[in-house]
Amino acid sequence: MDIQLDPAGDDLPLMANTSHILVKHYVLDLDVDFESQVIEGTIVLFLEDGNRFKKQNSSIEEACQSESNKACKFGMPEPCHVPVTNARTFSSEMEYNDFAICSKGEKDTSDKDGNHDNQEHASGISSSKYCCDTGNHGSEDFLLVLDCCDLSVLKVEEVDVAAVPGMEKFARSPELTVVSEELRNQIVHELVTLPANRWREQLDYYARCSQAPGCGELLFDTDTWSLQIRKTGAQTATDFPHAIRIWYKTKPKGRSVTWTSDQSGRPCVYTVGSPINNRALFPCQEPPVAMSTWQATVRAAASFVVLMSGENSAKPTQLWEGCSSWYYYVTMPMPASTFTIAVGCWTEVKMETCSSADLATERPFSPSEADFRDVGVCSHMDYPCRFQNASATTQEIIPHRVFAPVCLTGACQETLVQLIPPCLSAAHSVLGTHPFSRLDVLIVPANFPSLGMARPSKDKTGYTSDSGASVIKHGLNPEKIFMQVHYLKGYFLLRFLAERLGDETYFSFLRKFVHAFHGQLILSQDFLQMLLENIPEEKRLELSVENIYQDWLESSGIPKPLQRERHAGAECGLARQVRAEVTKWIRVNRRPRKRKRREREEVFEKLLPDQLVLLLEHLLEQKTLSPRTLQSLQRTYDLQDQDAEVRHRWCELIVKHKFTKAYKSVERFLQEDQAMGVYLYGELMVSEDARQQQLARRCFERTREQMDRSSAQVVADMLF
Repeated sequence: MDIQLDPAGDDLPLMANTSHILVKHYVLDLDVDFESQVIEGTIVLFLEDGNRFKKQNSSIEEACQSESNKACKFGMPEPCHVPVTNARTFSSEMEYNDFAICSKGEKDTSDKDGNHDNQEHASGISSSKYCCDTGNHGSEDFLLVLDCCDLSVLKVEEVDVAAVPGMEKFARSPELTVVSEELRNQIVHELVTLPANRWREQLDYYARCSQAPGCGELLFDTDTWSLQIRKTGAQTATDFPHAIRIWYKTKPKGRSVTWTSDQSGRPCVYTVGSPINNRALFPCQEPPVAMSTWQATVRAAASFVVLMSGENSAKPTQLWEGCSSWYYYVTMPMPASTFTIAVGCWTEVKMETCSSADLATERPFSPSEADFRDVGVCSHMDYPCRFQNASATTQEIIPHRVFAPVCLTGACQETLVQLIPPCLSAAHSVLGTHPFSRLDVLIVPANFPSLGMARPSKDKTGYTSDSGASVIKHGLNPEKIFMQVHYLKGYFLLRFLAERLGDETYFSFLRKFVHAFHGQLILSQDFLQMLLENIPEEKRLELSVENIYQDWLESSGIPKPLQRERHAGAECGLARQVRAEVTKWIRVNRRPRKRKRREREEVFEKLLPDQLVLLLEHLLEQKTLSPRTLQSLQRTYDLQDQDAEVRHRWCELIVKHKFTKAYKSVERFLQEDQAMGVYLYGELMVSEDARQQQLARRCFERTREQMDRSSAQVVADMLF
C-alpha cells in the first residue's frame, strides 16, 4: 500500500481504493449474540468499477481545500424525476444460507486459505503479501481494498448472480450466452443502475442475488486497518468480480459498537459514533465519496428490539421460537458512516392521545395517494427522492417512533413524545421537505459519547493517494472529541449570520440551500458562496467568503464579531434579570450567620434553564461561597433535578468550594452523564484535595468498563 503510518502515532487511515472501484450497495445478513457479544454473518457487496462510474460522472466535482488534498463531492448529473411512493417493508421471509462460523467464544486464529485474524498484524499498515496492483493497470492482480478493523474475516467468495432466476433480462449483450465473469459483471452493472422508479424491484433483486450460490473463493488478507481481496487473473477493476460475499464476525472489544446495559440494567448494543466509524462493524469503504445504499436483515432473541437508520419502520418477524428477524433498507445513497444499529430491550413509547389532525399529517403515503408531478430538478445521483414527491413536500410531521428503557417510559410519555411533533413541524417550516420518510428516537444509555458523534471527515486529511486512500491527521487522538471548538464556532457563525441578515432573509436562504444541495456532499465554501450570492448587496454589509474564513475559521480564540455580540447580549432583559439575581446571592453570602430580626429575606425570581447556567457561571467567579449559601442555592432551584448543563455547573461549584454535603450529586453526574463528566474528572484532580481525588477514582472504577473507550482513556490519563 502507498499509505505509511507511524504505529505510535494517532493518525487515522482511510484505506479503501475508491478511485478505482466503488461499493454501490451492501446487503447485510447478521445475527446478534449477547452471550458472546458478537455480531456475525455475511455482507454482500455490489460494485461498480472506476471506468463505468467515471463515464456516468463525466465531471466529478473536486472540492479540495488549498492546504491539502481533500474529499471530493460525488454526484451523478442526471436529474432525479421519480419519487418514492411508500416505504413499506420488503418481505424478509426468505431462505438463509448456512455459513461456517467459529463456535461461540472461540478465538478465530485460522490461517487456512490465506485467512488471517487482524491480531496477527503489526499496528502499522503493512503491504499485502500478494504484491497486487490496486489500480486499473499493470501486470499484477487487481486488489480490492476495504476499510476494516477489529473484525474476524472468515471467508470471501464471488457471488453467482447469473444463477438467480429472472436475472437473464439484465444480460444486455446477446453474444454473452455463456456464464462468465463479464456476464455476471454486466448483470450487476444493470442492477445497480436501475432507475429510481424501480427501487422496489431493485431491492428485491439485491436480496435474491445476496442468497445466490458462490462461484469461487477469493484470496484475501487483512492488516490492522484494511481487508484486501483479489482474484487470480483479474488484473483490472473491470475484470474483478462485481458481487462478492464476505463471512465475518465482530469482536467483543471492537470499537464501532458498544456492548453495555441500559438505564434499566438490561443488555444492549449500539453504534457509538466512534472515530473509526463502522469499519469494526462491517468491511466498507470509509471515505465520504463512497456513497452507497444498503439493506439489512438482523436476527436477535425475541425479547430484543432492533433499530436501524433505515427508511422503513420495521416490525419483527418470528423465525422460530425465541428468535425474531428485522429488515431495514435505505434507498438514498449515503456514506457508510451513516449506518447505525441499536439492539436492546427497548419499549416503544406512544402518545396517549393523538388528534385526528396529527394522524392525517403523519399517515404514510400509499402509491395511490402520492402526487408524482415534477416539482423541480435535483442535482444529486438518481434515487427515489422525497423532494420530487409533491405530497411529501407538504408533510410537516413525518411518521416517528420513540423507544426507551422500561424505567424511562413514564418520563418519555410526559415530555419527549409531546415535543417531537412540534419540533418536526418547526423543522419543516424552516428547512422545507423532510429528506427522510420517518424517524426513530432512542433514549441511549448513559455511556453514549455524545461529543463523539462529531465524526471525523476528510478535511485536514493530509496526503491522499491516487487510489483514493488518505489519512485523517490525529483522527485517533482520544482527546479530539472533547476539543470540538470548530463545531462551536460553526454554531455561533450561523447565529451571527442570522442576526446580521435578519431571520426572514436567512431562513429563506436555508430553505433554498437544503433544496439545492440535498442528497449531496457539501463543504463550507458551498454554503457561504450560495449565501452571499442569494442576498441583496445592501444586506451583505461587507461580508465575503474570505473575511468570514479569516474571522471564524483561520483565527484562534473567540471571533471579534462574537465578542461584540456577547457584550450586546449582556444588555438583554434575560441577562439583566440574571445579574440582579447574582447580586442577591452575593448579599446572602455576605450576611453573618446570625441575622437581625428586621432584616428581610431575599425573594428570588424563577429562572429558565439557560438563565440558571448563566447564574451559576457568574457565581463560579466568586472566590468563596459558604456551605449555607450553597445549600440555599440548591434548595431554591432544585439543582439536582435540572438538566445536565445546569447540573454540570452546579457540580463545578460543589468541587470548587468543597461542599461535601452535595458530593453525591457529583457522583451521580459522573455515572449518569459520562460524556460531560470527563471535564469534571479534571476539576476533581486539579483541586489536589485528597477526598475529591478519591471520589474521582472511586467513580471511575465503577464505570470504566462501560465508558466509551476514548473517554475512559482520557480519564485514566488524568487519574493515574
